[in-house]
Amino acid sequence: MSTSNNFNDTLASLFVGESRIPEEFRIEELHQREYLVNGEMRKWDGAVSEVYSPIMIPTSEGLKRKLIGSYPIGTGKEANEALEAAIAAYDNGRGEWPSMSVQERVKCLEKFVYKMGEQRTLVVNLIMWEIGKSYADSAKEFDRTVEYINNTIDALKDIDRQSSRFEIKEGVVAQVRRTPLGVVLCMGPFNYPLNETYTTLIPAILMGNTILFKPPKHGTLVHYPLLKAFQECFPKGVVNTVYGRGADVTPALMESGKVNVLAFIGSSKVANDLKKRHPKINRLRAVLSLDAKNAAIVTQDADIKLAVNECILGSLSYNGQRCTAIKIIYVHQSIADKFNQELSAAISKMKFGLPWEKGVQLTPVAEPGKPGYLQECIEDAKANGASVINDNGGATAGSFVYPAVVYPVNSAMKLYREEQFGPVIPVIPYNDIEEAIDYIVESPHGQQVSVFSNNSQEVAGLIDILVTQVGRVNINAQCQRGPDDFPFTGRKDSAEGTLSVADALRAFSIRSIVATKMNDSNKKILNSIVKGHESNFLSTDFIF
Repeated sequence: MSTSNNFNDTLASLFVGESRIPEEFRIEELHQREYLVNGEMRKWDGAVSEVYSPIMIPTSEGLKRKLIGSYPIGTGKEANEALEAAIAAYDNGRGEWPSMSVQERVKCLEKFVYKMGEQRTLVVNLIMWEIGKSYADSAKEFDRTVEYINNTIDALKDIDRQSSRFEIKEGVVAQVRRTPLGVVLCMGPFNYPLNETYTTLIPAILMGNTILFKPPKHGTLVHYPLLKAFQECFPKGVVNTVYGRGADVTPALMESGKVNVLAFIGSSKVANDLKKRHPKINRLRAVLSLDAKNAAIVTQDADIKLAVNECILGSLSYNGQRCTAIKIIYVHQSIADKFNQELSAAISKMKFGLPWEKGVQLTPVAEPGKPGYLQECIEDAKANGASVINDNGGATAGSFVYPAVVYPVNSAMKLYREEQFGPVIPVIPYNDIEEAIDYIVESPHGQQVSVFSNNSQEVAGLIDILVTQVGRVNINAQCQRGPDDFPFTGRKDSAEGTLSVADALRAFSIRSIVATKMNDSNKKILNSIVKGHESNFLSTDFIF
């Protein structure tokens, strides 16, 4: 399909002058000149990085990204100060925070949630402006994060209740509880700068670890309004921020050998580089959520309308800028034409516009280089025999890229193997289901897959094969992370460790045991400790 000049003009006209932005969604420039280390909001007078929104403004020189603020470009010096603060606060497990009772840590986090709520309006607006996410989805991200924190608190209470008793086996009495690991380097992604960052940050804190927190490149300002809450709600040195270019500050942190846990959501290439720099690899625990090229398999027995609706959600929610997005679709040859027609028709009905518009589904993409990269992928596919089959597919104006359905995709194309992370949908026709299975087996990624079929025998056969290749098989549904109580993980290069409300608490802790022989003398000691509340570890207190 071709793109008309009129449609290009339509896309360009989406961006409006500042006077036409609704008052409640306007933003004042936020220039961050402080950072949190060792319980202090330290002033910054060094170099800064300016933050430009993917929301563009028409000017006499054409469309320009709107400046919305700036933040510090820290150096290795500040990063090392943050590291030393976290080490001192942990103090080999003897610091105030790691030795604090679970109940006291929960109180600190509950206070934080309250203060976090006070910043909701500003944080939601910053999510929208910094990464171009719709206002509705930005608000949903904030609220979901608060819900996640509260659910994490409840999960820890449940774990602690289960541990609040002694076990007696073979003449040995013992208590088993979870204890912290040490210093955690936490790095989140730009696409869910608040929610996905907090799915590692919050459980790591709650389990008694101390934190080095490096915000994502896009979505840095989102965290600034919450630094004061971290300062006021936790002992000094528990949460410390690290700013600066990743290549300048994070390698040295890992090379120090003093980071105990790497919590990272991003590319496997970066994660591998950071892990390799750690001199004591057996001491390092990694909790990683990495690359994904999730496939959908649409069989000849699929409900086409259902498959199209779910594939639209899976491929184009937040413009496909999600690790859990469906990034390639295998569809049986016998229904490929019908599927493609309905997919293209469904896209044409999607509302595109600026993030604050009610009901908007397609918005500007976050990364400045993304429109150019997606065009490269489309042109590469065309050169290797594919076409853009939906009206206006791939049309671009500034930071806006209209979704493109590319068909038929083959193994010679970038779209076959690279994670496009944007609104381009590669579709591959197949005759033998083994073609789709082979793709998933041979892929370096193994996060999720979606299977669309109403044939129970066919579905059952695919389940048994695919559960050994990916972390989650979705039946007649899009790939997705939630609900947060379910395990979120992946195989191969897609993940290390498991994240869910309860799993994350386990990921950032280790089971420790105190045991003794069951005799009168030892029973007397244990009773004295428990009744006198002399230990935070040995306790039968029950948290409600």
